[in-house]
Amino acid sequence: MSSCPFCTPPADRILFEGSRVFALWDGYPVSSGHALIIPRRHVPSLFEATPEEQAELMEALPIVRARVLEAHPDIAGFNIGINDGRAAGQTVDHLHIHLIPRYAGDHPDPTGGVRHVIPEKANYLRARSQ
Repeated sequence: MSSCPFCTPPADRILFEGSRVFALWDGYPVSSGHALIIPRRHVPSLFEATPEEQAELMEALPIVRARVLEAHPDIAGFNIGINDGRAAGQTVDHLHIHLIPRYAGDHPDPTGGVRHVIPEKANYLRARSQ
């Protein structure tokens, strides 16, 4: 798919290569060190990836995390996510896992993490205490 930015990634952004997957620095990072882990085969959904591709995606996570930490040692945590389908916010129809570094103080209240995709549902702890 020639229009897919992940099918022919720029070599200068690649930070990991496996047999079925690779990782690259995100072109539009949420934070410094934001990386994407992507299957080589053009597949839109995690649920359409083969079991071997799914396994290698998961096996790549700690390897890519270590490389990101080498480049950005002040990282305090990570958000890990997949937008699977347009309704979930997927804008590139090629499966990719976001590995998003988080830094101490980068958000006034990070409670809820990935739940912030629907902001009013993010901090469910606050709703319980009111």
